Amino acid sequence: MDARDLVRSEKLVRSVRVLCTAQGLRSLRSAWRRRRSDAAGLPRRGTELARVPGQVRGADPEPGGGVVRFARSSLRVRVTTGGAVFCGWDGAEPEPSYALDGPCPEADERAELEPDTDGGWRVVSERVTVMVGRTGTVEVRTPGGVVLRRDLPPRWWEPAGARGPAESGPGSGLGGPGSAEPGQRAGSAEPGLGAGAAEPGAGARLSEPGQEPGPAEPGPAEPEFGPGLGGDGARWLQLSEVAADARFFGLGGRASGPRLRDGVYRLWNTDPGGSFEPGDDPLYLTMPVQLVVADAGTHLVFHDNSWDGTVTLREGEEGAGSGHDRPGRCRTRMEGGPLRYWVIVGTTPARVLHGWTALTGAPAVPPRWALGHHHARWGFRDAEEVRRVVAGYRERGLPLSALHLDIDHFIGHRVFTVDGARFPDLPGLAAELLEDGVRLVSIVDPAVKAEPGNAVYESGAADDVFVRDARGREVRGVVWAGESVYPDFTDPRVRKWWGGLYAERLAQGFSGVWHDMNEPVSFAAFGETTLPRSARHALEGRGGDHREAHNVYGLAMARAGYEGLCELRPDERPFLFSRSGWAGLQRYGGSWSGDVATGWAGLRASLSLVIGLSLSGVPYSGPDIGGFTGFPSPELYLRWFQLGAYLPLFRTHSAISAGRREPWEFGSRVLEHAAAALRTRRRLLPYFTTLAQLAARTGAPYVRPVWWRTPKDRALRDCEDAFLLGDALLVAPVLEEGARRRPVRLPRGRWYDTVTGRAYHGPGQVVLDAPLSGIPVLARAGSVVPVAAPDGEVELEVWTPCQGRKGAGTGTLAVDTGDGWEKPELLRFTTRLRDGEVTIEREGGGEVGYPVRVRGEAPPSEDRRGSRTS
Repeated sequence: MDARDLVRSEKLVRSVRVLCTAQGLRSLRSAWRRRRSDAAGLPRRGTELARVPGQVRGADPEPGGGVVRFARSSLRVRVTTGGAVFCGWDGAEPEPSYALDGPCPEADERAELEPDTDGGWRVVSERVTVMVGRTGTVEVRTPGGVVLRRDLPPRWWEPAGARGPAESGPGSGLGGPGSAEPGQRAGSAEPGLGAGAAEPGAGARLSEPGQEPGPAEPGPAEPEFGPGLGGDGARWLQLSEVAADARFFGLGGRASGPRLRDGVYRLWNTDPGGSFEPGDDPLYLTMPVQLVVADAGTHLVFHDNSWDGTVTLREGEEGAGSGHDRPGRCRTRMEGGPLRYWVIVGTTPARVLHGWTALTGAPAVPPRWALGHHHARWGFRDAEEVRRVVAGYRERGLPLSALHLDIDHFIGHRVFTVDGARFPDLPGLAAELLEDGVRLVSIVDPAVKAEPGNAVYESGAADDVFVRDARGREVRGVVWAGESVYPDFTDPRVRKWWGGLYAERLAQGFSGVWHDMNEPVSFAAFGETTLPRSARHALEGRGGDHREAHNVYGLAMARAGYEGLCELRPDERPFLFSRSGWAGLQRYGGSWSGDVATGWAGLRASLSLVIGLSLSGVPYSGPDIGGFTGFPSPELYLRWFQLGAYLPLFRTHSAISAGRREPWEFGSRVLEHAAAALRTRRRLLPYFTTLAQLAARTGAPYVRPVWWRTPKDRALRDCEDAFLLGDALLVAPVLEEGARRRPVRLPRGRWYDTVTGRAYHGPGQVVLDAPLSGIPVLARAGSVVPVAAPDGEVELEVWTPCQGRKGAGTGTLAVDTGDGWEKPELLRFTTRLRDGEVTIEREGGGEVGYPVRVRGEAPPSEDRRGSRTS
């Protein structure tokens, strides 16, 4: 018996114990219902025919590009005014899309589709060049002609007899009966990806670009996802090549990373059940969004398809001496839906994410209080326990901004209710806490208990808002409240109804909400813990089933909540974050790690998730400090707490069966150091509010990889245990037990230890002290960091710049305008070191207007005399 057998045995024993309960029997019944529903509502996968585009036949120019016609398909290429490239096969258009923020961007009319010398076509624009080969290969190049991405001709697998873009017949390129998807037997080397990157499943031999698929090879059966996986329409696969030195990032929240190594990553939002660690995949928030970083440039690719799929990655290898480079490879396989994607290119990640924000929408700016410390627990017994916890923070002088109530404050876990016996006057409690500066935040689950007398259920049933099966019956699942139904958030009418329910939360005194269980989850004794794939959804009037709606369910719920809160309190910015979501979630709020396991591996996974989400366009996120499960050691809790103090969402949280997470529960020494971390967070609030505004305007996340400004630094690209907070601070958390010193890789330039003021020079690696009192944090020379002075007013902390013009530094301050919608002014500052004197100037002239404090030792050759403002 190996370790995996032990894990399986433990889960089996746990499952048997659960099945012996009433909830377990309900989950067993739910699993059988799901299987029967899919058996009746989904067509079985039968004989399929394989297709490739074939040879080019011609082209039809359009603004920004045009349509290239092939023997058995067509490709629409469009370059927008912002430089984003859209590619859509088989007539796929950019809209409708859950990811885009409003209408599709306008086409760049200066970009034209023109014949290429080798018989293909090309679109040349100011920022990017797109080359379309004779057999359907698509290359995205820099204006200088360097290839950033090469997409090989795609392949489709369609049900036999389906009328596709081209009829089956002699010379059509359609495979015969039984043709299967490309791939190799599990454990074998997959062509185009290399050994070790094979994806389990049957498949056909991959052929060269433009050739027809080879005969199918036998392989193991597909994993059990229910009958009819793929169902209507075609499954498809696309192989892509990138530079040999490229590194992959993104794909939403992943526990392993942030650099995505060789392997298979599934695109299906999933509750892992219990807890997760590095290696568990998929998790709650997956996105078909990749950020690819190479010496030649950075690009983002987004496959706008919400169906179930996988992305198989294989990093490249540069040849030694006269050897040839092996490019990095990506294999994207989807079980249905359109083959359409966007590519955004840029010289730096900042430019790329700015383009991504322009396409999918600006991140919501949280209210100022939401950037402070939050405390949560599943298991607050009553209002008196809440008061005791808040009093514990107050009596010890610990800053606290918000306290979160989990499902235990509901009546029998029913959403939009309050247990009056345990919380007899919740509005009064909220008002009482607000006097101490503490807001209440409520959990909101999507599932509604299906029972007579439940006002939410009866209202929804009367308005026909719940998801139904193929026979027109309400789809029922099982969650904490028992047998429940699920609103169809892909229907605008349902979103309007759901948003109105938040009036009850506001009336109870809550200042914000967090969405949970919205993958969506339905407990099941076996199979998938979600709704039947055959469940019907409105999909904005188009109609479809859960195969397409599953991944966007959490996103649509976030939209419903956000729009409802905006309507109910139009003068306040809503506070909302969600466990699940999809591309575009940032428009409505942020996310959090979900049920991360308590342990040092879970601590490392927390950092991976935050950086991965940041590079996928969701800048506001954070973990459950201390882990969701278990009992952290004092050292583990402290190191997690110190990391959380520098992340956007700074929240302690735990399960009902786990240990407490209040700082004073771990002894006086931990309390002392945790208090210091809390004071540091409070001091940095002006910096965090500035980063929030910058994220909304530029797309630049709060938390950035250390290679953010120098993506060509290959050593930095492989650094995964540190991060930049904005441009000014480099944070190096302690991720190993017992560590009191740790190596830190520095980007180019001078960096100051924020505790000692000592200067270090990059690029390179240094070893820094990491005592229990704090983790290493360094400040970039010349940076201006807005901080809160002891009296609460804003002051500017200037870190001594380097001598000369190239040593000048910059900084930004967002002037606080409250928690409304008024757009704050951004003040920009420049710092210089001239003849040993530090100067700070406000761009555009005028007085600096804030107290200035210069920090950081001057280099030995630069005798610092003082500071001057102008």
